[in-house]
Amino acid sequence: MYVRSGWLERIAQGVYKIAGSSPTLYGAVASYNAQLGKACHVGASSALDLRGYSHFVSMGKASGYLFTDKEARLPGWFCALEWDMTVKYFTTSIFGGDSGLEVYDYSGAQLLISSPERAFMECLHLYPEYFSLLDSYYVMEMMTTLRQALVQQLLEECSSIKVKRLFLYMAEKAGHNWFSALNLSKLDLGKGIRNISATGRYDNNYQIIIPTELADYE
Repeated sequence: MYVRSGWLERIAQGVYKIAGSSPTLYGAVASYNAQLGKACHVGASSALDLRGYSHFVSMGKASGYLFTDKEARLPGWFCALEWDMTVKYFTTSIFGGDSGLEVYDYSGAQLLISSPERAFMECLHLYPEYFSLLDSYYVMEMMTTLRQALVQQLLEECSSIKVKRLFLYMAEKAGHNWFSALNLSKLDLGKGIRNISATGRYDNNYQIIIPTELADYE
């Protein structure tokens, strides 16, 4: 009835919007979660931007980084629609749960996003295809107020050796006070050298080969 009367427009099977409106990506994520009981979250650089850690610059249309568990994939129509942002969608379970996810008030809607602690680790997880390590380090330099307890929890739960070693390398290099409070003995950092960059410098503390530009940056 509402479609025939022109009040609503159908955008997918069983999915409608107010006629003439242009829903935002983040607004759609908030509605999707609220109406269907889902837990898609905004993460990586998108969550950092919302928190004011803006250093990752998009060329052209901004990107919205969305994450779900592998068992709760977004429907195809969601990613196929034209939004105000380019959808970058990933399924991952490197944290094994919802640690570090928080509710953020986005124009009156309750949007599930990654905390700065988790969002930064998500950026490292998406290296090298989506983010550079030097750009990530510029953000790390600003992260003076991360919560040590949450950082510790995320590092203990994280299953990616690459992410954990890179995070610790950058945090130590930046000289943040919260880094010294971490208990590294509780972290599984794996064994052997990780070749993070095809060419670069070897860091003995974390047994990683990192880009020269990052190693030399002061």
